[in-house]
Amino acid sequence: MRSVERLSELWRYRELIYNLVIRDLKARYKNSILGIAWSWLNPLMMMVVYTVVFNVLAGRSGIPDYPVFLLSALLPWNLFANSVAEATNSVVQSAPLIKKVYFPREVLPISVVLGNAVHFVISLPVFFGLALAMGRPISGWVLLLPVTLLVQIAFTLGVGLITATLNVFYRDTYLIMNVLLTAWFFLTPIFYPITTVPEQYVLWGIVFNPRVWLRRLNPMASIIASYQDLLYWGAPTGWDFFLRTAVTSVVVLIVGYLVFLRYSPRFGEEV
Repeated sequence: MRSVERLSELWRYRELIYNLVIRDLKARYKNSILGIAWSWLNPLMMMVVYTVVFNVLAGRSGIPDYPVFLLSALLPWNLFANSVAEATNSVVQSAPLIKKVYFPREVLPISVVLGNAVHFVISLPVFFGLALAMGRPISGWVLLLPVTLLVQIAFTLGVGLITATLNVFYRDTYLIMNVLLTAWFFLTPIFYPITTVPEQYVLWGIVFNPRVWLRRLNPMASIIASYQDLLYWGAPTGWDFFLRTAVTSVVVLIVGYLVFLRYSPRFGEEV
């Protein structure tokens, strides 16, 4: 019952969320010569670096139009990694505001995730421009992109609510998450297709399917693979894994929100 009341209260503070998102977007490009164009140049520059490292030096030239393939995964990964890192520190960073004014504390991580989602949408023209420039056709399946984005936002927000809570009580959480996100990056099919992960591997005499377990244990693997299906391959595959990931994302969001609600009354004392 308390959760329902809190959601109703959160809805009444929707204008505050909107203002925080706008504030964060303005701060992102403040004093920047390139302004919003930086949201296009930054992923392009990272794409060039990763292409040289993973395609040229690592010899993954067998993937057609590799820059397009890489960017289709890099953009959503940046949304996830930046959102989690910023959401983790959002409550602690806003300590002066929390001590002076009452508002639902979950507004802070929510505004962070939504702000990065807007930034992701702003960055999408870079992908489509690169795809068209390299002669890569855009499939009609791209219209399902909002579905994948909603699933990712749910999962990202759930993780962000949990890490934001932990960071209030254990400040090392922010530093640990930065390390974990780096490891998470390599365990997610961003610079390699998930089809390259073997379907059979023997470990300590036990035979298992690494590709299946990668999807099961890493929701971002299925989410990124879905983006690649829609943006690069042009046809969705692995619907069963994606649907399970959607359910997992909702569960993570609910658990994250309940954890956040459970400990948020103590935030004012701890920060």
